[in-house]
Amino acid sequence: MSKIIKRALKILESRMTYESNIFSSPDDTKNYLRLKLGNKEREIFSVLYLSSQHQLISYEELFLGTIDGASIHVREIVKLGLALNAAAIVCAHNHPSGICEPSKADEFITQRIKDACELVDIRMLDHLIVSATDSVSLGERGLI
Repeated sequence: MSKIIKRALKILESRMTYESNIFSSPDDTKNYLRLKLGNKEREIFSVLYLSSQHQLISYEELFLGTIDGASIHVREIVKLGLALNAAAIVCAHNHPSGICEPSKADEFITQRIKDACELVDIRMLDHLIVSATDSVSLGERGLI
């Protein structure tokens, strides 16, 4: 990771305490996730666990995949959400190819995660697909 990206992450993370509101801005969330995941060579599925005020409780990289996919276990996302007492989540994963268009599999897993979370009163706010230079919000596309 370049020194500039490491420094940018340090600045963002220093602002992100439980009391901060950094994740109330979709652009800040996208930028944070692009910095965290955008330059990875393998697909990584992560989840931001948030309080009822959308403050960060925990950022977790849950599933590591290959250059073009990762196995996602919905049960583990929900289980950790309950353990952290999260009220909401934002899911994200990178596309190492740099092309952030969601696949049918991305849309399908998003719906499965949303449905499972709703059963335990955790709101899924968004699912972002990121690369080093771009990001796509499934929420903004009406897919959540």
